[in-house]
Amino acid sequence: MAYFVTGATGFIGRFLVSNLLKRKGQVHVLVRKGSAKKLSQIGETMGWDMKRIVPVTGDLSKPKLGLSATQITALKGKVQHFFHLAAIYDLTADAESQKLANIGGTKNALELAAVIKAGCFHHTSSIAAAGLYPGVFREDMFDEAEGLKDPYLKTKHESEGLVRKQSAVPYRIYRPSMVVGHSKTGEIDKIDGPYYLFTLIKKIRQTLPQWMPTLGIEGGRINVVPVDFVADAMDHIAHKKGLDGHCFHLVDPEPMRFGELMNTFARAAHAPEMTMRLDARMFAFIPAPMRMAVNNLPPVKRLTNMILRDLKIPKSTLAFITYPTRFDTREAERALKGSKIAVPPLDSYAWRLWDYWERNLDPDLFIDRSLRGKVEGKVVLITGGSSGIGKAAALKIAEAGAKVIIAARGEEELEATRKEICDAGHTCYAFKADLADLDSCDSLIEQVCKQHGGVDILINNAGRSIRRSIELSFDRFHDFERTMQLNYFGSLRLIMQSLPGMIAKRRGHIINISSIGVLASSPRFSAYVASKAALDAFSHCAQGELSGKGISFTTINMPLVKTPMIAPTKMYDSVPTLSPEEAADLIVKAIIDKPSRVATRLGVFAGVVHAVFPKAYEVVMSTAFELFPDSAAAKGMAGRGDAANPTNEQIAFASLMRGVHW
Repeated sequence: MAYFVTGATGFIGRFLVSNLLKRKGQVHVLVRKGSAKKLSQIGETMGWDMKRIVPVTGDLSKPKLGLSATQITALKGKVQHFFHLAAIYDLTADAESQKLANIGGTKNALELAAVIKAGCFHHTSSIAAAGLYPGVFREDMFDEAEGLKDPYLKTKHESEGLVRKQSAVPYRIYRPSMVVGHSKTGEIDKIDGPYYLFTLIKKIRQTLPQWMPTLGIEGGRINVVPVDFVADAMDHIAHKKGLDGHCFHLVDPEPMRFGELMNTFARAAHAPEMTMRLDARMFAFIPAPMRMAVNNLPPVKRLTNMILRDLKIPKSTLAFITYPTRFDTREAERALKGSKIAVPPLDSYAWRLWDYWERNLDPDLFIDRSLRGKVEGKVVLITGGSSGIGKAAALKIAEAGAKVIIAARGEEELEATRKEICDAGHTCYAFKADLADLDSCDSLIEQVCKQHGGVDILINNAGRSIRRSIELSFDRFHDFERTMQLNYFGSLRLIMQSLPGMIAKRRGHIINISSIGVLASSPRFSAYVASKAALDAFSHCAQGELSGKGISFTTINMPLVKTPMIAPTKMYDSVPTLSPEEAADLIVKAIIDKPSRVATRLGVFAGVVHAVFPKAYEVVMSTAFELFPDSAAAKGMAGRGDAANPTNEQIAFASLMRGVHW
């Protein structure tokens, strides 16, 4: 027995060939000129017996697949099964490419099958041939397909139509649903179908704890099957007698709705599940012209495109969230009866799909995630760079090849840090500056621009913190003024002076070291939190204006860090804190990823709870306020000292709310 296979090096094709090699006979494989090496590599990976693989050089886009008269003569009358799998299975491919491969390729394959007098033409179609049919689409249905405007749906439908109308040899048609990785290994060759959701799930996992319930979307039933089921089913049905002229749905007879599918992969990824889901079809009552008009508004289009680009989701896939079609499987079930070939439950192998994607296909794996790749040769200005977080960040960034500029008030510390960095063989310059003085801010940027050509990355790290309750601050209005002067106006002045140069170069990154207190609304830090919140708010506004000009803003809601700034509060010696080096790692993350915000999960959770359950959160904060008293210094009792050791209750609460200022 001899086989002829197009698309043998494709994802389904390679598993089908593996099955065919378990039977007797040779497998003739169509390969493009120059692709013999690729075929050998795949054969070695799949464990094929290459002595039984016969490469046939040809071209899918040419009549009779580009085979010569000699090649045709050698095949004539010898091929019992002609498997046509070569096609474009990609919703994002352009219309012309899909037309050439899916329709033209099928036409040329049919022509060759007729010339060599193949025993049966096995056509791999797709459930896409049904279009967006509203209801149950049976295996004997074809002309009833609806909603074929999308090029992928249209070309899959028309290519199947060619087989039905023009095949000169007996044929069988297979309609797989969305094909995912191998149920035993998770192997997949590219990102497609439900894999487009994985980046979103990963982002949710990175942001929120696994146990936190989230809001999601419900939609239509999304039908997915593993590649091994499709290959096994095609192999079995192809060799069963009396089935010519039939069509077989290789689908999951009990597909999941969109929300269930998302939650299945969320569990596999150890990400939060969508416990509450809004049905996307609820918006169907809005007239289509109105929906289209809103979606085509420039701000809406820009926002949508930005979100989809960030999540790596092609816009064309959105239509399938409300997928309306169900598929009858009676023919396929009858043909597979007794074979033990069935679709395994997605829950049983979803973790393998996620694991394979995360190890091999996650787009983040192919991004230059090194700090050096982001900062080498660039001018990075770090305020408060002589000690603590600023110094730790300066050391890491200078080591990565940046031209680091540190600014602070303390001349001796500043020079010591500069010398330490330069002695290690890196580049660092130091400028003495009082960032509470606006003239000093202007002078700093003026010198940096004059000597180094401007700022590429500005890290506003210098800051002042005051821990004092409001009742003890009635006669200390200057505390609010000086905190705001440094934390907000000083940072703002540097930003405003740096932006013209960044805009001119159409690139720049501004990183503001904020506080977890902004998210947690920490009591006794009203002056500090208000100053940081002001800078956060400015950044959010500026981001909307300047992102189109290549300028990025990142706010780091830094948790409690063991620096000289918190040293006066002795209680912090007994509660969990980050080291300056760990805090610097958050700055490195901000430089590499350029997110709008970097925050701990607890910080995000506190912000969400405060927004959703403000009264309940108020009780928690009030409890914290009573539990952690003002320091002796805050009460004006200098020299009296605080309690030597914090209470067990204080330690337990601080540990539970790790990193929050109390």
